[in-house]
Amino acid sequence: MAVNFTAPRAQDLLPVPGVRIGVAEAGIRKANRKDLTVFLLDEGCVVGAVFTRNRYAAAPVQVCREHLSAGAGMRALVINTGNANAGTGEPGLQHARQTAHALALALGVRHEQVLPFSTGVIMEPLPMDRLLAGLPAALADAASPAGASGAQWLKAAEGIMTTDTLPKAISRQVSVGDRPVTISGIAKGAGMIRPNMATMLGYIATDAAIDPALMNELARRLADASFNRVTVDGDTSTNDSFVLIATGQAGHAPLRSLDDIEGRSLVAGLTEVARHLAHALVRDGEGATKFISVRVEGGRTADECLKVAYAVAHSPLVKTAFFASDPNLGRILAAVGYAGIEDLDARRIELHLGDVHVVRAGGRHPDYREADGQRVMKESEILVRIGLGRGDCVETVWTCDFSHDYVTINADYRS
Repeated sequence: MAVNFTAPRAQDLLPVPGVRIGVAEAGIRKANRKDLTVFLLDEGCVVGAVFTRNRYAAAPVQVCREHLSAGAGMRALVINTGNANAGTGEPGLQHARQTAHALALALGVRHEQVLPFSTGVIMEPLPMDRLLAGLPAALADAASPAGASGAQWLKAAEGIMTTDTLPKAISRQVSVGDRPVTISGIAKGAGMIRPNMATMLGYIATDAAIDPALMNELARRLADASFNRVTVDGDTSTNDSFVLIATGQAGHAPLRSLDDIEGRSLVAGLTEVARHLAHALVRDGEGATKFISVRVEGGRTADECLKVAYAVAHSPLVKTAFFASDPNLGRILAAVGYAGIEDLDARRIELHLGDVHVVRAGGRHPDYREADGQRVMKESEILVRIGLGRGDCVETVWTCDFSHDYVTINADYRS
């Protein structure tokens, strides 16, 4: 069960003018489930994207990079679940390109204007007969009156799920100048979650008007504030993709800066949406029972704060201790010590667990009692605060515990 997270309601999700969505059951891996989703974009939409840093990038990631580098205006996205089309060699690339060609032909656009995405089992051939046969139903759904509705965002969130137990979707509205601007987003992911990016697909659209030259920078900024700050199990997937779409239909002058008043307002709204989705990935992490924030303070640089935060957040010993509500907090100190900061002075380390001061000046706080630590460890949401005593930088990473169910889910994943 997800940690303090409930499924979004269709009535809380907002349509984004310029985007239509269609979802179908193609039977790509399992029957009777939504597994094929299309996003249709009006002409004039601009796109920014961030992809996995895994060198074994899946075929659709490679094709998306090719199409984005071609500089054509994007007109559609097509997403299948149930099969990652990764580790599939040249045939996999041909399948990703065939998918884009088929949708482009149906829409009357160029194939470079279509971005394909896949998620699911690695190293299995993509069943193209089923995928292509499912496209007409997805397109018909997008063309229906419901295709432009907010409720369709929920269907899309369901359509991209793999081991997720709940769909992840959110909408917000902000003001840019005197104009209301809509932001809606969905994401999927529950395992193989690690930054750069996590095993996730994420799609956020807004009707804001944004200079195309800013889109990749904005996508990266959003990812760094959200999806690149979460980890479930330390594994970086082959298919991670985050796409930001701006349709330009809100009616305000195009934003030329992300740092003026209008730009900051939009970035704040987009960051809220991205961070909500990123947190939802952790809250719905495979087998998760606790949501843990690891905040590292007093670093010389952001990079060293993140090294420490991820060392703690990735540690199986730390994560299993949290699952057991066992205040075996020396495991946290050990992770801090091996994080890779060569000149770290252990005598300056501070550790707080929630409201409990556990470590002072590198050693056990004289007032610390294990009963206090256990009280915090039993909570469903826990803040771990680590002080390095080296500078002024602060970074936070979000993670979850490791339970018996994590092993069960991944042992049974292909069955």
